[in-house]
Amino acid sequence: MAFEHIPRKDWYKILGAEPSESLTELKQKYQKLVLLYHPDKQSADVPAGEVEERVQRFIEIDQAWKILGNEETKKEYDLQRHEDDLMQTWPLDAQIYLEDMSWNKDEHCYTRSCRCGGKYTVSRNEAEEVSLVCCDTCSLVIEILR
Repeated sequence: MAFEHIPRKDWYKILGAEPSESLTELKQKYQKLVLLYHPDKQSADVPAGEVEERVQRFIEIDQAWKILGNEETKKEYDLQRHEDDLMQTWPLDAQIYLEDMSWNKDEHCYTRSCRCGGKYTVSRNEAEEVSLVCCDTCSLVIEILR
């Protein structure tokens, strides 16, 4: 499941949670919100416009749990958030294909020299999961294209 085409939503914020919280803590927050916003739990005197807002909120809460309640999708979402943070705060030096990096068979990783004299290093496994790699010396970042 790729998140780059989904409009960015902060699923943690929707659950009122922090990324550092455990799965158990996330589940408790989810369950509390579900009880509050579930369409079957709404009182009859709620205005129609507010009912629609509550239903939309319930749908968002459910989507947040589907992503954050599953270890694999949570990991992928967290990686995407980390990459988004890097894109906003670190300068992008270049966009390159993995094939354009050198394979270091001694260290079992791909490397590329940075213009500062440092180097970008990414293992084969990391290369499959991340698209941004930081220089080991300066603040520049490269994006690995697929």
